Amino acid sequence: MHSNLFIDLAYVAVAVVFILGLKAMSSPVTARKGIVWAGWAMVAATLVTLFFPGMQNFALMIVAMLAGASVAWWSGKKVAMTDMPQMVAIYNGMGGGAAAAIALLEFTKGEVHGMVAAALAVLGALIGSVAFSGSCIAFAKLQGIMKKAFRLPKQDAVNIVLAAITVILGLAIISADHPGMGWIVVFFILSLILGAIITAPIGGADMPVVISLLNAFTGLAVGFEGYVLKNPALIVAGIVVGASGTLLTQLMAKAMNRPIRNIIFTPITGEAAEGEAIEGTMREMGALDAAATMRYASRVIIVPGYGMAVAGAQHKVWEMTELLEEAGVEVSFAIHPVAGRMPGHMNVLLAEAGVPYDKIFDLEEINADFAQTDVALVIGANDVVNPTARTDKSSPIYGMPILNADEAQNVIVVKRGKGTGYSGVENALFYKENCRMLYGSAQEVIGDVISHVKSMG
Repeated sequence: MHSNLFIDLAYVAVAVVFILGLKAMSSPVTARKGIVWAGWAMVAATLVTLFFPGMQNFALMIVAMLAGASVAWWSGKKVAMTDMPQMVAIYNGMGGGAAAAIALLEFTKGEVHGMVAAALAVLGALIGSVAFSGSCIAFAKLQGIMKKAFRLPKQDAVNIVLAAITVILGLAIISADHPGMGWIVVFFILSLILGAIITAPIGGADMPVVISLLNAFTGLAVGFEGYVLKNPALIVAGIVVGASGTLLTQLMAKAMNRPIRNIIFTPITGEAAEGEAIEGTMREMGALDAAATMRYASRVIIVPGYGMAVAGAQHKVWEMTELLEEAGVEVSFAIHPVAGRMPGHMNVLLAEAGVPYDKIFDLEEINADFAQTDVALVIGANDVVNPTARTDKSSPIYGMPILNADEAQNVIVVKRGKGTGYSGVENALFYKENCRMLYGSAQEVIGDVISHVKSMG
């Protein structure tokens, strides 16, 4: 009795710290503190679980925990900031896979009793399996292992039929007193296939939303399996992650002006997209001219994108910013909600480089300022500054809120080449009279700009 009371009180304390940690993560100033709180709460929850009555195999559990913690610590220290999206994706998938594995083990042992418990176990297994295989596909895409979007003939019909078969099989498992092992194995295989084929056609432009959605799936799966295991900590953690992930997914889908159903069933694949023809030519600029344009400007807004992340140029960008500010130029950073390959990707990179939080602004906070700005410096961003989203109804990105970089007096775009962005849509900004292209890797190009700014005194 005393043991159960201790465990229950500990779980309540852990739940409170989880929620406080999540609250702290809502601000860049307190985000690191929130992550540390949540991390220690997870350690406490794991240790408290060892005191559950009837627990066995302590040696195996401790070995597993040490092995997992060692791998996580090593990979967390080694991973480059540019690879953080795929790391988040695969870690998220591991959570979904763990929830599905719990359900499989409980069914195998015959310890799922009652219709409600069986329904939640099946639902958690389905969602967890989809989150696991979907996250693995997302990881493969972001890591460059899977180079292209893969779409089956009649993809939507295949999705619906496979989902229907999987759900029917799940209902059969719920209604059976002792479901056969064959049914259970086929159910899990179909669930894994479903997650893979749903995610495979989705291109890089939609990937931030997909990662957030799969994160929500993992949370829900963990919460359902927490009920099956009668573990309050899993229930609370799963509900918090599921709710926050769902809210973030909705906010990001709104930021792209794309319903979640369109992201899943009619994804932007990155292949050549239809749209109105763009007249004009791209005009090139050298690093010296770019340096002079910004050095003698009153205000500069920098728009970072995935190209900056790939080049690892965030430190150079901040060095350039400091030089411009020493010369009396006001410099700000504008972040689109879906810039990069995961929520907050650009914010994390800039924070790593030492950019102060008060210089980083979201779309809603800074968009009106572009019209009063001398120079908008776009570094590796594409779709999030494409004015086609405002005007071309035939474009797949039509209606997506964009950063109004084109309204600045001068626009300088740092870009490796003349290709389109991940949506496959040609960027009308690059052909405007006030826009100049500065070709090359962001790391090298910004380095050249820095040298010229220094020479100007």
